[in-house]
Amino acid sequence: MNGRVAFLLPVLLSAGSAMANESVYTDIGRDKCKTIAEEEGIYALMTCAGHGDYPVRFKEADIRQSVSFGHLNQRYADGAFESFIPFNHTGTTVEWRIAKGGTPVATILRWFIENTDASGASVPALQGQVLVISKVAQKDDGKGCVAGYVDALANHDPNTLARKIADEVAPTFRCGTDKAAYHGMRGDKAAEPNNELPE
Repeated sequence: MNGRVAFLLPVLLSAGSAMANESVYTDIGRDKCKTIAEEEGIYALMTCAGHGDYPVRFKEADIRQSVSFGHLNQRYADGAFESFIPFNHTGTTVEWRIAKGGTPVATILRWFIENTDASGASVPALQGQVLVISKVAQKDDGKGCVAGYVDALANHDPNTLARKIADEVAPTFRCGTDKAAYHGMRGDKAAEPNNELPE
């Protein structure tokens, strides 16, 4: 019996450490954001309140959106644009994954993908939904970027899978070196990403 308890204890401790991160939710509805630059129908740049002193940076160009999180350095603030090839838009609820000690290490945000039919028209029945997991930029390096994707329609419990990627992949993801990938099942509505990061 004692041997069994001794065996289970490390397993329980390991499971506890893996579950250490907590979730906090914020709203980045555009009415809550500050417009920095805008050409109506062409381009928009906004900053939004995030978690604590970690801001959110929203960009839109050519009916495609990009969102970055945290203390971006100037190169990433200006040059990063990570989206999808088809037209798209994001949801407004950001899930922040908060590590022990209170530091946000990753976010999860839902993207809606406007897939087209053979005629090139966007069709609601073909709309995709992808949970995008991003690394939160910290003050020491200023790099925040997309660290992974989960097809929200093809996976049974996409939010749990996204949290796993946020906790296990995003914190050590090397922006500009590592390549963000889909995790779990990927259906035909989960579009190909388009990641542009500064050199």
